[in-house]
Amino acid sequence: MSLEPYALRVDGQSAPQGVIAAPTFSWRLRSDRRGARQTAYRITVVLRLPGGDTARVWDSGRIGSDLTVGARYAGAPLMSSADYEWTLETEDERGETTVRAARFATGIVHPDEWDAAWIARNPNFRRTALPPQDTDISFTVNKLQPVRRFVHHFELDDVPAVAKVHVSAKGAYRLYVNGRKVGDDELAPGWTEYRDRITYQSWDVSGMLRPGRNSLAALLGDGWYAGFIGTDRRHQAQHYGTEPALLAQLMLDGADGGRTVVGTGEGWKESASDILYADMLMGQYEDSRVAQPDWHLPECDLDDWSDAIVLDRDIRLLTPEVDPGVRVTGRLPAVSVTARGNGRHIVDFGQNLVGRVRLTLRDQPADRRIQLDHAEVLDEGDLYTANLRTAEPVDVFWTNGDAEQVFEPRFTLHGFRFAEVQGIDGDLDPADIEAVVLHNAFDVVGEFSSSSPELDRLFQNISWGLRGNFVSIPTDCPQRDERLGWLADAQVFAPTALAIADVGPLLRRWLRDVRSAQNADGAFPDIAPHLIHLREGAPAWGDGGVTIPWSVYRATGDRAVLEEAADSMIAWVRHIERHNPDLIWREQVGNDYGDWLQIGEETRKDVLATAYFAHSADLTARTLRVLGRDAEAEPLEALRERIAAVFREAFVQPDGTVAGDTQGGYLLALAFGLTADTAERDRVADRLVEAVLRRDVSLTTGFVTVGLLCPVLASIGREDLAFRLLHNDRYPSWLFSVKNGATTIWERWDGWTPEAGFQSARMNSFNHYSLGSVGAWFVSGILGIGQAEASSGYFDLVLAPRLDPFLDHAEGALETPRGRVASSWRRHADHIEWAVTVPPGSPAVVELPCPEASDITEGGENATHANGVTLMDRTSRGTRLRLEPGTFTFRFPAG
Repeated sequence: MSLEPYALRVDGQSAPQGVIAAPTFSWRLRSDRRGARQTAYRITVVLRLPGGDTARVWDSGRIGSDLTVGARYAGAPLMSSADYEWTLETEDERGETTVRAARFATGIVHPDEWDAAWIARNPNFRRTALPPQDTDISFTVNKLQPVRRFVHHFELDDVPAVAKVHVSAKGAYRLYVNGRKVGDDELAPGWTEYRDRITYQSWDVSGMLRPGRNSLAALLGDGWYAGFIGTDRRHQAQHYGTEPALLAQLMLDGADGGRTVVGTGEGWKESASDILYADMLMGQYEDSRVAQPDWHLPECDLDDWSDAIVLDRDIRLLTPEVDPGVRVTGRLPAVSVTARGNGRHIVDFGQNLVGRVRLTLRDQPADRRIQLDHAEVLDEGDLYTANLRTAEPVDVFWTNGDAEQVFEPRFTLHGFRFAEVQGIDGDLDPADIEAVVLHNAFDVVGEFSSSSPELDRLFQNISWGLRGNFVSIPTDCPQRDERLGWLADAQVFAPTALAIADVGPLLRRWLRDVRSAQNADGAFPDIAPHLIHLREGAPAWGDGGVTIPWSVYRATGDRAVLEEAADSMIAWVRHIERHNPDLIWREQVGNDYGDWLQIGEETRKDVLATAYFAHSADLTARTLRVLGRDAEAEPLEALRERIAAVFREAFVQPDGTVAGDTQGGYLLALAFGLTADTAERDRVADRLVEAVLRRDVSLTTGFVTVGLLCPVLASIGREDLAFRLLHNDRYPSWLFSVKNGATTIWERWDGWTPEAGFQSARMNSFNHYSLGSVGAWFVSGILGIGQAEASSGYFDLVLAPRLDPFLDHAEGALETPRGRVASSWRRHADHIEWAVTVPPGSPAVVELPCPEASDITEGGENATHANGVTLMDRTSRGTRLRLEPGTFTFRFPAG
């Protein structure tokens, strides 16, 4: 096979529709030939004109490079609402070339091209007031407004050659052209710091229009903009505005080059819909008896609708969507349906997920009230909902008597494994109900499976936790009245998230909200978007503004995320230094959560804080070095060394004991390189081992330090303890929840125990990814897929599989920016077989746990004589080899 480029991306997305600035191109490579590598590439970009012609707008020329990320467009200025095609030509080491093509489209490049206005509900049309009365709508939500319908009819003499619509909302919208839903995003435009920026989506609707009358229509709900968010009952809704608003601009291009614009503004009509209310936390209430099925069609009579009001034409906050939106990513059938009497049925979907239920109703009489309740777990056969606190994840549907109706809420989402259906006439057929999975539509890049069903289930639980909590922003939990963007949860989990899914674009976009919330003194917040907990960020929480950009850069090789974040990183470190001149971080610590939810022992908060202070100073200095800002890096490097010296003086005893004598304290000192020399590191490492052994090889860490356990233990030569911890199913452990039926990661080690039952309902989520930060170790440890310390984007691969003694085999892969890396090892009676694929590019360094190179074979011959294999040296772990790109199968003695 010739060198084959694949996964062509523009700004990290496949065929994005809203590009407005010079885009960045990337691709991956594969080949079945050993030694394959890219030596050069060429990119050409053409503008596709509405009449069918094309015009070349950029030719990079031949670029001698093996890089597959970071190629920046440098052609003619981009045109708004236009289609572009880019062609990639790669050249390999033999001079052979391969050509691949992909597309992107632009949003509205120039602000003055926006013609649409923000429109909203008319508050003065036919308002009536009635005395309060008891209804089936709870008191909490009885003030919510109906989801609104907005419609505009317009005439076309001819169908345009190209039609693009650009749409946003302060709230959540669904857009329709002639009755057909536009795009596949859900809950668009998503949640951002609306006071700073509001995203818009761009869609090609060329095939949806017709000559004559056409209809542009939308449903508009409160969404995150005006709906319920968070835990503060004093201010739990309307954080950004009291009511939602809509903005849409349809741009119609004729084959002759003429352009017509149809946008929201004067002349639009609006009315209440059959969705009486819809809220992210409180569910959706829909009454099909008052539905108007043709409301979004051109034939609908709008005479009795009110005029939508024009709010303003301020588009300064608009910015295009830069990562894949929330979409339907899967559908799960019912595993079981259990009748509970009185028309109640409990449905088990077999997986804790985030999304909604789709219920098909057959032959139900009119005026039947159908209710869906949701929960993550059961308590003696019924839904356990106490842990939802003030959230009311209840969906209601009134039937109209049609032979078949489908109820699938559109403006809410829930975290659940179980649903209770009330009100149907007769039995519930399992085939008539399914769970619809929602999350941002990222690609899965990490795979893992092994001979241990329990370990595989843990990896799946971690992956499902990622899916359930990457919904517009990285949230802490998806079920209760919180669902907030906690920085600590995100920063400890980011390496795992990036090893499982292509979430770099989402994290980069969310980091803009993090920076928006940074205060004038340089402090990052605990939460972004910033709603509650308005103090400065706590240690390990505010530090997410530093650690997350670095994690994204390391995983993706994208320098832009560091370019955007660097100055804010500096400001954060200087903020801590300014308030702690002795360099022990005890002041300006916000809510100072410490190693949150640790178990059995408590890591000192000043130890954790000062360690993170040093870590953030270190990563900020490294960032500046990457960006070529060396003069600014030097004082931060010196600061980091001073913090480390103070840390040792204040907290590290001569025998290696770190103040507090906890696993978390030792892990921080070792992971962040805070020891003075090898001898002190060894002493601290010995104390860590003692701390693990005295707990009978059980963990005591909270979610800040738990992800450090396995890699740090392995780095000090005690991977045996790492694997014993990983496979332990006694409380507290990762597999304890698996043994007790978990299908996602619990918030707490003791979310439920046989002895005590459920933990406090005040804080007990069964879908939190924080404690799942061990997931990165499945890829970097067991599979051994890593990179050199100075590498990013896995361009300098280091492959060092850890042969878990509890496993007979393990296999998996990681789609890196340079291509797919696969690793698979199997234990036989007297030998280990390891198959590995190195993608095209630079060689990989391999470390195999075999002390004698002569005992290693590849393809039936001594490995050092095999094509593409070079012996490097011996290490404490065994033998180091250099592998050229290609697929190899090694054998070496077991044990």
